[in-house]
Amino acid sequence: MASRYAEVYGAWQSDPVGFWEKAAGSIDWMKPWDKAFDETAGAYGRWFVGAECNTCYNCLDRHVSRGRPGQPALIYDSPVTNTKKKYSYKKLLDHVIAMAAVMKDHGVEKGDRVLIYMPMIPEAVMAMLACARLGAVHSVVFGGFAAHELATRINDAKPKLVVSASCGIEPGRVVPYKPLLDDAIDQATHKPEACLIQQREQATAALKIGRDNDLGMLMQQALSAGRQVPCEPVAATDPLYVLYTSGTTGQPKGVVRDNGGHMVALKWTMENLYGVEPGEVFWAASDVGWVVGHSYIVYGPLLHGATTVLYEGKPVGTPDAGAFWRVISEYQVSSLFTAPTAFRAIKKEDPSAQHLQRYDVTGLRSLFLAGERADPDTIIWAEDILRVPVIDHWWQTETGWCIAGNPLGLGPLPVKRGSSTVPMPGYHIDVVDEGGQPQEAGMLGNIVVKLPLPPGCLPTLWDAEERFVDSYLSEFKGYYKTSDAGLLDEDGYLFIMSRTDDIINVAGHRLSTGAMEEALAGHQDVAECAVIGVADELKGQLPCGFVVLKDGVDRTPETIEKELIALVREQIGPVAAFKKVLVIDRLPKTRSGKILRGTMRSIADGQEYKMPATIDDPMILEEIASALNEKGFVKSS
Repeated sequence: MASRYAEVYGAWQSDPVGFWEKAAGSIDWMKPWDKAFDETAGAYGRWFVGAECNTCYNCLDRHVSRGRPGQPALIYDSPVTNTKKKYSYKKLLDHVIAMAAVMKDHGVEKGDRVLIYMPMIPEAVMAMLACARLGAVHSVVFGGFAAHELATRINDAKPKLVVSASCGIEPGRVVPYKPLLDDAIDQATHKPEACLIQQREQATAALKIGRDNDLGMLMQQALSAGRQVPCEPVAATDPLYVLYTSGTTGQPKGVVRDNGGHMVALKWTMENLYGVEPGEVFWAASDVGWVVGHSYIVYGPLLHGATTVLYEGKPVGTPDAGAFWRVISEYQVSSLFTAPTAFRAIKKEDPSAQHLQRYDVTGLRSLFLAGERADPDTIIWAEDILRVPVIDHWWQTETGWCIAGNPLGLGPLPVKRGSSTVPMPGYHIDVVDEGGQPQEAGMLGNIVVKLPLPPGCLPTLWDAEERFVDSYLSEFKGYYKTSDAGLLDEDGYLFIMSRTDDIINVAGHRLSTGAMEEALAGHQDVAECAVIGVADELKGQLPCGFVVLKDGVDRTPETIEKELIALVREQIGPVAAFKKVLVIDRLPKTRSGKILRGTMRSIADGQEYKMPATIDDPMILEEIASALNEKGFVKSS
């Protein structure tokens, strides 16, 4: 079909507010808005001001009452526990109501925060939707984060309640969550009033009397009693959730998502971007702890009346590189959304896609990739084996949905490998230089989005409006700073090239080098340090640490390097994939003392670089190259 993209994008350009008012017609409102967009509210304006709604109602209740009670809403597939479950819209609603009843019994009310620290199990989804039902604000923390990182989020969100599980399960090992949670609460200055713990048979947890409660038992009691909890009306501008993303200072930033605009934007994308119909199966192979899990495991598919897949497994090793093909075949998945890392891992283990021959994946219509740059080799490989459109699209935790993509629902545009294609309605993208001046087509620069941001994007940071403005809105007047660098070509196609700050992208997970440096700097023998992201074929980027030791340290560098790797694992978690660190004599710096991380990254990646004009001592770069070579860390150019 011919693409309607130009027509639809043009309709948004000619009437931005009217465009989103029309899209809002697909959402059920308890009270209509006084103003679809109020430019005087918040830092850049607010959407659907005066409206009242409930996100849980739109995800579940309305589908149950309008003909979808028996349709599968959630498919849980866990190869690591050999468990499969299907929840119809009615069954999922019953469980969410039971969860909401348990939360309410523990004092949770509209506006309270609930921290969710869970593996990929149905109760994680239920907890999110139960919060939405009550008008509480959930903050999901990825289960791979260690106690220190969890404690910083507890201190910032100040949750009344924590919902967790006794353990998570990785291929070949069980990860006890409860000791990490206990340690985090001990470290935190804010103390939650209670914890609800889902006991898993792979490792049950000891419950602390007076604080901890058995979630499964309490939910079963609520289900048996037929407890009812109505949906709480909330303002469209009230927060639905806070999701923490890495900050360059090491202090995480709490991205706020509101209720009204979020629903409007996600519902629009399901049909128009992803090309999925209500009743079809959509699978986002991500984690509920990341923004993709929020938007496209939980909220987007359920708002649309589709079926969503919750997969507790890996692309390889659970049990083999055919894991994704099995899920697609077994549940007739129409569209898959994952990170390029997943396909790089499958390709590495099964380059000729032998496992694919065992499954019928003819129901799959599209593959969407996001979270990191999709390299053309991976896209070509996926196209060759699957024979479906492979769509690279670009968005951020902050936006909550796609900034630039190829809208299959409007009719696909020609693919340019390496490009995330074109801006979605709501986003006016420019590429500017350091002074904010527009760059010509094909010229690299800072990617910025003209204000106001569309519905669904962050209106602020949690309890940090000034930091929000400083981080995103102050550098380029009238624009949102994405902190990504890239270019627009002569056809208006966007190419994302790199980050402009010190956030690195490890297998689609945005992690702060600042937080890792903070951990390294805490070691007794470290005088100064730097962490950079170096290119990695499988994970996109991996962190590499450089440390200068204090004078008089008499232990071997190898011993200290092992301790530093363990330290980052303890404070950030295994998700950081921190395995490369080397002791050096000195760090390359400018004369003003700024560490030249970009130049170090170029050396490690085997790329050509210009000698920085402000470098203090050029000889240090040779020392860095030599140290990297000695360890085998440097790529050949």
